[in-house]
Amino acid sequence: MNLFSFIGDFSTFLVRSIIVPWKFKTTKWRILQQIYSIGIGSLPIIVVIAVFTGLVSTVQTSYQIIGSVPRYIIGTTIGRMVMIELGPILTALMVSGRCASSMAAEIGTMRVTEQIDALETMAIDPYRFLNLPRIIATFISVPILTIIAELVALGSGAFYANHFLNIPFGVFNYGLTHFFYARDFFGGLIKALFFAIVIAAAGCYFGFKVKGGAKEVGRAATYAVVTSSIGILLFDFMVALVIFG
Repeated sequence: MNLFSFIGDFSTFLVRSIIVPWKFKTTKWRILQQIYSIGIGSLPIIVVIAVFTGLVSTVQTSYQIIGSVPRYIIGTTIGRMVMIELGPILTALMVSGRCASSMAAEIGTMRVTEQIDALETMAIDPYRFLNLPRIIATFISVPILTIIAELVALGSGAFYANHFLNIPFGVFNYGLTHFFYARDFFGGLIKALFFAIVIAAAGCYFGFKVKGGAKEVGRAATYAVVTSSIGILLFDFMVALVIFG
């Protein structure tokens, strides 16, 4: 399958998964289950990554600009860096590595064990039963995780600046809030929404396409992570070009 055929097949699969008829009353519990798995399950690793993101960003920013500009610029630089780029993309890449592979492996196992065929035999649409809850849950979870990651990163950055760079919290906060632009925050969230769709769609798509045995399930999980990661970087550029270009 060449690139254009893959893009067409992938897009058709995504649209088919989204527009499938469904009722909230019968699907909400599966959505909540997936939100717990994707959102709550990913929270610990997201917090750890965010802490070190804030620390490293503050160290490197201070190394480059401290002494040549007012100290509050540290807060400004860290805030914009985290909200525009680091928060959304690092969160998405972590969720991709953890959840896209899990989705592909789970659905792929169901495919090779003919559980998906059994759903179709019972007149249960697998797109509605398997794909839609994962797509909705990821669409909800990733932006929330992104906000949490940004808050944690800014907190750890402020902590380091206060205790090791002698920049008071008030000065850091002044730089963070005085030069705050809503476009920076919401631009990052818009990125997170696109990332969420790519992650869920890749995990479900490669799981559905599995043919063979356990080896193919593992390969599908790998393809899901690689494809979603490339998609994240691609949409990162495209959305940045539209909003910040």
